Amino acid sequence: MAEHAEHAEYPAYPVGLRLAGRRVVVFGGGQVAQRRLPALIAAGARVTLVSPSATPSVEAMAEAGEITWVKRRYEEGDIADAWYALVATSDPVANAAASAEAERTKTWCVRSDDAEAATAWTPATGRSEGVTVAVLTGHDPRRSAAVRDAIVEGLRDGSIAAPAHRARTNFVALVGGGPGDPDLITVRGRRLLAEADVVIADRLGPRDLLDELPPHVEVIDAAKIPYGRFMAQEAINNALIEHAKAGRSVVRLKGGDPFVFGRGMEEAQALAAEGIACTVVPGISSSISVPGAAGIPVTHRGVAHEFTVVSGHVAPDDPRSLVDWASLAKLTGTLVILMGVDKIGKIAEALIAHGKSPETPLALVQEGTTATQRRVDATLATVAERVKAEEVRPPAVIVIGEVVNEAPDKLTK
Repeated sequence: MAEHAEHAEYPAYPVGLRLAGRRVVVFGGGQVAQRRLPALIAAGARVTLVSPSATPSVEAMAEAGEITWVKRRYEEGDIADAWYALVATSDPVANAAASAEAERTKTWCVRSDDAEAATAWTPATGRSEGVTVAVLTGHDPRRSAAVRDAIVEGLRDGSIAAPAHRARTNFVALVGGGPGDPDLITVRGRRLLAEADVVIADRLGPRDLLDELPPHVEVIDAAKIPYGRFMAQEAINNALIEHAKAGRSVVRLKGGDPFVFGRGMEEAQALAAEGIACTVVPGISSSISVPGAAGIPVTHRGVAHEFTVVSGHVAPDDPRSLVDWASLAKLTGTLVILMGVDKIGKIAEALIAHGKSPETPLALVQEGTTATQRRVDATLATVAERVKAEEVRPPAVIVIGEVVNEAPDKLTK
């Protein structure tokens, strides 16, 4: 402790770590890891997570191959060959042991439970037009976040000036975060996110934005992972109501638009039933933005005069289906299917059975607008086979129609 006190009088030396291709170890799979991992992944780090358990969003990162997950507690030697370590478990003994190993191996180490015992601190970070802003103010993380926000806002509007102070008003907002790229959230959505006390976030929302939140903001994981763990809608509704009644500013951060297969109206109705008003912030729907990011126009002169967006989360032969597939097969425009990757084989069969040509072109755009976006082309006749061969996984937007062939040869992302 004396050594910590001796070093406390010196300011931290700011530096930007270039972690692409370099080993990073994260201990603990909870909320801190959930907030920090996306930035480490975006930096190209080879991340190893050491934790016996993880939040659904962190678990999804492991399942997607973005990180390597070692399902156990910390053991001596885990930091070997690491360039950087993040210690964020709920076990103070394990945290101290991992931190001590990092000290011995001369590995820069951040500790979420004891900043004074760490050899590195995580700054409040923000990004705008290719510029990364990182702010450290010692023991005042809220000020760090405020300074960061002022600089980023200034970069965006050209003023480089802090916004005028105004009295705080609590709010509940259902915010559409867009298709995944953090730059595609609306200005209003980003502002409300920066003012929130509580953020209830979906896995398909712009998760990189969570890393910009001040440390005092509570992030509730509402990730709905296909065929995995999920937070029931009733629990989400209850969380919104509970925090709103406690006088907190609450943002429900969703992927796409809140009212396009986002169950936003269910949440608005639940809040209204309790006498709680909410603001709905529209978002860019993945139904049009993801095809666009892949070079596919949902409409095109002389090719398609309409486009139809349907949910594919239940198969055509499922009695719960509300989709008139026979009518859709007769349309000449574009058909966009959301949440239909695992049902696309049966969907294609239904469309063909109702008269759609088996040679109708089709494209699946996986993780659209993100760094891992990819496009897989097929036809109605071959799509089931292609999805299996290419291991296409949700989230993916499916576009069916002649517009699939209209993409330019070169497209700047």
